[in-house]
Amino acid sequence: MFTVAIIGRPNVGKSTLFNRLVGRRLALVDDSPGVTRDIREGLVSRGKFACRVLDTAGVGDPGADGLGQAMISFALNAAETADVCLFTVDARAGVTALDQELAASLRRTTHRLLLLANKAEGSTVQSGVNEFFALGLGEPLAISAEHGDGIDELFARLQGISDELDEVSKDQEDGRSDVDVPVTEDVEPIGVDRPLRISVIGRPNAGKSTLVNRILGQDRFLTGPEAGITRDANSVRFDWNGTPVQIWDTAGLRKKARVVGKIEKLSVADALRAVQFSEVVVVLVETDRLFESQDSRIVDLVAREGRAIVVAVNKWDLAVERHHRLQVMREEFRRLLPQVKGAPLVPVSALTGLGLKRLHSAVLSAHDVWNRRVPTGELNRWLGGMVAAHPPPAPGGRRVKMRYITQAKTRPPGFVVMCSRPDQVGDDYRRYLVNGIRDAFELPGTPIRLTLRSRPERNPFRPS
Repeated sequence: MFTVAIIGRPNVGKSTLFNRLVGRRLALVDDSPGVTRDIREGLVSRGKFACRVLDTAGVGDPGADGLGQAMISFALNAAETADVCLFTVDARAGVTALDQELAASLRRTTHRLLLLANKAEGSTVQSGVNEFFALGLGEPLAISAEHGDGIDELFARLQGISDELDEVSKDQEDGRSDVDVPVTEDVEPIGVDRPLRISVIGRPNAGKSTLVNRILGQDRFLTGPEAGITRDANSVRFDWNGTPVQIWDTAGLRKKARVVGKIEKLSVADALRAVQFSEVVVVLVETDRLFESQDSRIVDLVAREGRAIVVAVNKWDLAVERHHRLQVMREEFRRLLPQVKGAPLVPVSALTGLGLKRLHSAVLSAHDVWNRRVPTGELNRWLGGMVAAHPPPAPGGRRVKMRYITQAKTRPPGFVVMCSRPDQVGDDYRRYLVNGIRDAFELPGTPIRLTLRSRPERNPFRPS
């Protein structure tokens, strides 16, 4: 797909422009520089024109530390691999020394550049846009990513470049020998048009970005020993062992009382949105810090959202006495996380790739359980046995009658029990039914929704 990369020094409005192009507030935006770190992808569709847009970190001080240098490297690589690079500058600040250095670097790494003078809302600012001719990148296009000024002209230029590339590609195809290529109908398995959506979440510094990079087979997200490197919840589409997936790397989730600062709050909110968009959530914990209270809170959050859950134990390559350690882990898992009883528990190493095949299988298995449907006849035979073994409560001496049960939905499995006086059934009996459903119909790990309802009242408009 036609690819566009947005690049520039910090705080020139790259993420605001990215959000404007994709039509949604996907990237975190703040007045402070350096908010964006990883490369964020977005799809743009406008009429017949479609493209992939890459938002990159600000290219700043050449003498930056290791993390800063990695951000710069990621940004320049995105510019080099894209079809078009949108070099964004600040029309209010004018030409800076860093703009000049970056312009010289971009001329050496990419052939197609569009110079965008952002924040050019007023006529006074627009009159100073011409000074950016000094960068030697052609005519600057005055835009305002915040207000949408100049965006139509930008799309027109991108459309022209895309058409030009299509013509070149068509000429190359015409020059090749004719080969009969069989035409196949597009089948819609999971992922071609709707990939399996996975997010990886956990505490800070648990190794989420390293794990996603290992799954992808490339250094797509920034990693390092510092906690809190990841800020945006970024996703990538790819083929994972034959399964089309879209995987989110998210910011670490700390205890709510420790979340301080606007950017961290935005990062946490972005991670929670990634969970809501996902079908399967991989909760990453550490071998030497197993199932701490924050891990339990994170798992509980995923269960409340109704997502399929896989628990991955990272840094397994460092574990000693692995067989004994695995037994202890499973026992602790059953004891401390009863709300996802039976969820897959997979030891992995994000650093070496150990256990990734098992993780892939566990994700597919959890997704299958999440989508499972149980026939109504089997459910009602099961309900009769459960009631006979353990009758429902009898408040005031009147036994609650369990009439029938049916599955109302999947993703996650949801069941409705029709009964008398549902408000008199306590949480303990509800848990008894949920655990019975989980065990009898092989629904391990997935959240289960159980609703008790009374018989609907007689229709007052129905003739007697």
